[in-house]
Amino acid sequence: MNIPFLDNWRKRRGPASGTALMSAQEEDPQGVAELLSECELLRARAAAAGIGLDDSAASLEALDQLVPRWRDDPDELPWLGNDAGLYLGTVIIRTVPGAVWQVWPNGRPVVRLGSGRELDVVMAGHQWAADGAPGLSQLYAEVAET
Repeated sequence: MNIPFLDNWRKRRGPASGTALMSAQEEDPQGVAELLSECELLRARAAAAGIGLDDSAASLEALDQLVPRWRDDPDELPWLGNDAGLYLGTVIIRTVPGAVWQVWPNGRPVVRLGSGRELDVVMAGHQWAADGAPGLSQLYAEVAET
């Protein structure tokens, strides 16, 4: 994948990662959205379970049904939670009119809805990975209603 802002950021390596991601968001929002949608670990776990992630609300329902084997691996849990949050954000961005990625000054990506409300999808993904509640599909349904 060719993401021009990433090459520039690697060359500079000056600003903190949050600052770099914020400026990258301003320069190349499509590239940042593409980067955030990768979710490699989650996609691999879902594929191993026979679930295709097609960026739809139905795929969130399927993820909610996965047996949470990752909870037994303290090293994998935070990574999977992060991917789950980014995937939730990706589905929202692609299906809810007016939703866009926003990067906070600390570098954390959030989803800003058309109403202006910001949703910390990464935190939601971590909660889902650790507890299974609220479900990703439930969070999506709440956002899609607004």
